[in-house]
Amino acid sequence: MKRRRAATAFNTILKALERTTELPQLQLISEQLRDYFEVDHIVYHWVSGSGTQYGCGTYDDAWVQRYVDQDYLRVDPVVLGCFQRFTAVDWKKLNWTSKAARGFLEDAQAHGVGNQGFSVPVHGPNGQFALFSVNHDSDDDTWFEFIENNRRNLILVAHYFNEKALEFEPDRAPEATAALSPREVDAMTFLAMGYSRAQVADTLSISEHTLRVYIESARHKLGAANTTHAVARALQNGLIVI
Repeated sequence: MKRRRAATAFNTILKALERTTELPQLQLISEQLRDYFEVDHIVYHWVSGSGTQYGCGTYDDAWVQRYVDQDYLRVDPVVLGCFQRFTAVDWKKLNWTSKAARGFLEDAQAHGVGNQGFSVPVHGPNGQFALFSVNHDSDDDTWFEFIENNRRNLILVAHYFNEKALEFEPDRAPEATAALSPREVDAMTFLAMGYSRAQVADTLSISEHTLRVYIESARHKLGAANTTHAVARALQNGLIVI
């Protein structure tokens, strides 16, 4: 009976999401989902190729503003890691080893972001990329059980949110990505395969300086924050295949 009531409540929220016609309603739905899942935060985060950010959710306004002011998009392991993924991921499986990532995490938790997180990457038309994330403060075992029980519904809601975001904000649809030159494709492909810069330069019979020119040119065309971001976007947009 309890499970049936929960299913009914969830379906009611989905129907409300389908009927939403403006952004403030989407914000309200995020709050309802937070309460339904009994977690600290629910967030939908659109990141364009040019670095423009847009979204809604339950993070404290002070943290949202600080994230923008500190340009954390460039170091956020959740964003950078999920650019390379097409499946949902637990935050602890992402790379938090760099000094910048650890500093970001410390700052985030000081602003009320929990120690556990789960994100669903959503790849839309023309290279559009967004994240739907659930965040909470709990021990590992409790979090693992929560994700096991709710993974399917979280993935479903992520795609509902993205459909609505595209519907509400048609002017935000990313422009088609500029084509890469053959050499830029070669460089991005070998980097995606895990080659070091020295190995790529040797394979292509060019200097590392020349390789750097190709990489920077590709990064600029892709609107990427760094080389890892550029490789992820090239893969995402089908510009390279490995």
